Amino acid sequence: MSHAAEAEGTQPCKLSDLLLYFLKLGTFGFGGPIALAGYMQRDLVEDRRWFSMQDYKEGLALSQLSPGPLAAQLAKYLGWVRAGAWGATLVAAAFIGPSFVMVLVISWLYLHFGGLPWIQALFYGIGAAVIAIIARSAWKLARATVNRDPVLIGLFVISAVVTGWTEKEYIWLFFGCGFAALLAKSWRPSGATVSALLVVPVWLTSGINGPGAGELGRIAWYFIEAGAFVFGSGLAIVPFLHGGVVDQFHWLNERQFLDAVAVAMITPGPVVITVAFIGFLVAGVSGAIVSAVGVFLPPYLIVIFLAPYFRRWASNAKVKTFVAGVTAAAAGAIGGAAFVLGRRAIIDVPTIVICLVALAVLTKTRKVPEPLLILAAGAAGLMIQRAP
Repeated sequence: MSHAAEAEGTQPCKLSDLLLYFLKLGTFGFGGPIALAGYMQRDLVEDRRWFSMQDYKEGLALSQLSPGPLAAQLAKYLGWVRAGAWGATLVAAAFIGPSFVMVLVISWLYLHFGGLPWIQALFYGIGAAVIAIIARSAWKLARATVNRDPVLIGLFVISAVVTGWTEKEYIWLFFGCGFAALLAKSWRPSGATVSALLVVPVWLTSGINGPGAGELGRIAWYFIEAGAFVFGSGLAIVPFLHGGVVDQFHWLNERQFLDAVAVAMITPGPVVITVAFIGFLVAGVSGAIVSAVGVFLPPYLIVIFLAPYFRRWASNAKVKTFVAGVTAAAAGAIGGAAFVLGRRAIIDVPTIVICLVALAVLTKTRKVPEPLLILAAGAAGLMIQRAP
């Protein structure tokens, strides 16, 4: 336990109790990353007092400044505070495991019954609602990130236009936006700093398609790359995945990719668990495991190796500025991806209506859970397709 936690009078807890809590949260925790982070604050800090507010705030800051799904990052950090690397590992398994198992079951059902007309009708409506959710996510992330900063607004627009126009996502553009934000703040980085920061984008864009042999090696390497750069929101991974999964490797078609996003939305836990669905369709259970491990590995390593040093640079203005630029670009890419995917999912008047209604519900009524909205859209699609 940290000194700050002791000073605030936190209560001791067993690691088994903490794991049980995250197992329950991973099983029943709907509402998105912000809601899940709010549950952790209420349950672990305010009610049970297992962690101090200082520990929670530091974990939240690390989660926001590093790649990876925010709620999962925060959970792993709290596990690290309680029991080091072993605690972070077990908490990650407890929190992510339930949604992974659910996605495996749904993937099997989808693969075996996806050709049935009623399944196709369900996803006909679901796809339209997913577009509304993605668009809403881009808007919310943009508002939280760019605010009224003209530089960040410009970076958001550039990223959105590039993604929508080219129908591809470029990791170098995200890093470029981070550097642009730094330069706009009149900071001139040293040669050593630039060289160090360029190591990651050069590695990611080097064209290496995997260290292992065969399809599993390619899958593992691709999702490790994706997991290394999911800033801002769980849905930020959508534009990255679309470029590789659909356009580059042709693992899934447009319809299957939208269905993969929908599966992630109707299950609890982090949205990026959609990679397990993709991996399952490509290479069965092995593909699902490799995909999930790959996408969660980079953020997991960040928690393990950077958590002990985080307090030294968490408040660094340059780090915050760089991440703000990257996150603005991520929000723009989500918006561009919504446009690209929307052209395939919004195909007639009923899908236009479903999308607009879903968007109105998300905007005006915040109490409707997204999984419920997805299921309602699926029911609407089923009724429309079955109507004479």
